[in-house]
Amino acid sequence: MASEDVKASESAVTTIVNLAEEAKLAREGVKAPSHAIISICKSLVAGGVAGGVSRTAVAPLERLKILLQVQNPHNIKYNGTIQGLKYIWRTEGFRGLFKGNGTNCARIVPNSAVKFFSYEQASKPALVHIVPFGLECGWASLGILYLYQQQTGNEDAQLTPLLRLGAGACAGIIAMSATYPMDLVRGRLTVQNDKSPYQYRGMFHALSTVLRQEGPRALYKGWLPSVIGVVPYVGLNFAVYESLKDWLVKARPFGLVEDSELSVTTRLACGAAAGTIGQTVAYPLDVIRRRMQMVGWKGAGSAVTGDGRSKAPLEYNGMIDTFRKTVRHEGFGALYKGLVPNSVKVSHSIFSVSFVYNFQDCLKFT
Repeated sequence: MASEDVKASESAVTTIVNLAEEAKLAREGVKAPSHAIISICKSLVAGGVAGGVSRTAVAPLERLKILLQVQNPHNIKYNGTIQGLKYIWRTEGFRGLFKGNGTNCARIVPNSAVKFFSYEQASKPALVHIVPFGLECGWASLGILYLYQQQTGNEDAQLTPLLRLGAGACAGIIAMSATYPMDLVRGRLTVQNDKSPYQYRGMFHALSTVLRQEGPRALYKGWLPSVIGVVPYVGLNFAVYESLKDWLVKARPFGLVEDSELSVTTRLACGAAAGTIGQTVAYPLDVIRRRMQMVGWKGAGSAVTGDGRSKAPLEYNGMIDTFRKTVRHEGFGALYKGLVPNSVKVSHSIFSVSFVYNFQDCLKFT
């Protein structure tokens, strides 16, 4: 959904900051220590592996969420989380649970590598105030902070909450836009089945087919609701994260806080809780986005088209028309189809951070 795309890579900002730091070291005649490079490589590799593993672990829930969002209202095949998973298993087998996961991992692995590298740096004093409050804003904030400190000449300057919020929103929109075509084909690969009239053979075949049959603009169907969804997601994510963090520091429940600082795992848990609330509020826009992505797809599976000519899918013409027809024909509750499996996926964040730190201990570089 939009929240997931908001979490896409800000690696360009990271690169700029790293290059600037290297230039500074060069000017001072200082060589970057080799052990620092090894540590960075270890963190990036572990983060990338953890991201891929965690996404694969929740791939069945991700596929079911998308199927619930776009299925034909006249031909209900997936009715709830448990029934939906059983139906996929029965009709498509084990492999059916993981359709579209390869494309999703192709988007997530490099993003996760950068994210977990940022978490690895969280204990450093210079970064403790700009660790991503969800997962998406840390390096954008770092880049803006670096430029701000250079401009003011104050190396101890910190971004205001409003600037951090703006950095997160801008970074989210840019990252989401850069990877949006992959998200569109991921959605279609997820929805297609053996009964689809036309089969995409993979990510690159799907991209070329959509480009050839529907034109370049088709790769960005549903982009507008995704952009709009960034605003409530990032805003609520920021507000809830900061409030929860402040409460934990003051109340110190269950011994989670030591010396007025939260551990990396605790901050991640706060980010997961904040992300769940932000996702829930922005979720209707994700449903609208997914439905718009299916418009014009001639080889759509029966989940979208239904069975028989009399059960053809509704045609949508833009975001407002999609919203209006969805509510009119299916009720307001249709805007939250798939919310349950989507919320369950939040636990993968905790799994990821636990996995990455355990996995890092097993990596040996010579």
